[in-house]
Amino acid sequence: MVNVLGVVLFALLIGVSIALHEFGHLLTAKAFGMKVTRYFVGFGPKIWSFRKGETEYGLKAIPAGGFCEITGMTALEEVHPDDAPRAFYRQKTWKRVVVLSAGSITHFIVGFVVLYVMAATMGLPNLKNEPVIAAVSDCVQSGPATTACASGAPAPAKAAGIQPGDQIVAVAGQATPTWTELLKKTQERGGPTEFTVLRDGAEMKVTMDVPRVTREVTKADGTKESREVGAIGVQWQNNFDYNALTAVGAATSFTGDMFVNTWHGLLKFPEKIPAVIKAIGGGERDLESPVSVVGASRLGGDAAEQGLWQFFLLMLAGLNFFVGVFNLLPLLPLDGGHIAVNLYERVRDWLRRLRGKPAGGPVNYMRLLPLTYFVIFIGGGITLLTVTADIVNPIRLP
Repeated sequence: MVNVLGVVLFALLIGVSIALHEFGHLLTAKAFGMKVTRYFVGFGPKIWSFRKGETEYGLKAIPAGGFCEITGMTALEEVHPDDAPRAFYRQKTWKRVVVLSAGSITHFIVGFVVLYVMAATMGLPNLKNEPVIAAVSDCVQSGPATTACASGAPAPAKAAGIQPGDQIVAVAGQATPTWTELLKKTQERGGPTEFTVLRDGAEMKVTMDVPRVTREVTKADGTKESREVGAIGVQWQNNFDYNALTAVGAATSFTGDMFVNTWHGLLKFPEKIPAVIKAIGGGERDLESPVSVVGASRLGGDAAEQGLWQFFLLMLAGLNFFVGVFNLLPLLPLDGGHIAVNLYERVRDWLRRLRGKPAGGPVNYMRLLPLTYFVIFIGGGITLLTVTADIVNPIRLP
């Protein structure tokens, strides 16, 4: 039951994000005096609506998006003479760009708010896998299933004065940008070893006598074995805690990291489609393969069932950033495609004025229809593939 409620909650929050996207268009269009005739969440048959002023607000049966209808979105649209001064295409270019960008900007705001709530209440995960120390043990344990000390001496990290919050950036002169690298380099060592520690922005070097102890390690093929490795007695900082004030800066920085990850994900998106097709045929599902709203909602249900609310919110924030960035791609019928057309007209007219020529006419969207239909076809195909994969071979939390 908790899983089902989690699925419904995540899907509902996605619907709220879509509604806010369209509300961003509505709010900015009305602020600039444009005429907005309809604002609906969903498509298909109308379930319910009401009219306030000149705008009809409502809900439609198919929860697969929404729309905000602004009079005169292109010069091809027939507009009543009384509405012509308020038509979208008659406004200044910067106003049109703001209205078109408002949907994506709303997604970015929603994503930031989600991250802020996370930071202020449950902290933010160590997304970069930075080798930050959370705690220092009194001694190094002698085995994976015991609390006995390997020797009577304190843990090397404790003896060296390592403190929570320190970041170990190198082992024996070899850089350790991540906790994984720090663990690997430490396990390879034995005896006196130099460690480079970053504390409050300043570097210092300490020497630790690294003991060899028995540990259970995971091999490349996923199996585990016990073997002797080096250890210094530290624990990884996998989560950072903040208060209501410091959460602002933390959420801002984390937002920047998520933008970078989102962009990298978009660049790798095409090469991951074959993995989705393979998964539909019964192959093992790549954990990094694209998911649809269906797959994301199922993961949301798994997270709710296991009490992983941080993962639940992180996925919601990530989805908002992805949709916001994707929607700004310069392809019709995405908002980014309309922005590109409007900016093209502006630059073209500026160049014509430099040559003493009058402004050119509006871009003929009819000529762009083949490209628009192609993008819709590709987008629809990818959506169908990901939804199918998420039904027949979904990614699930263990």
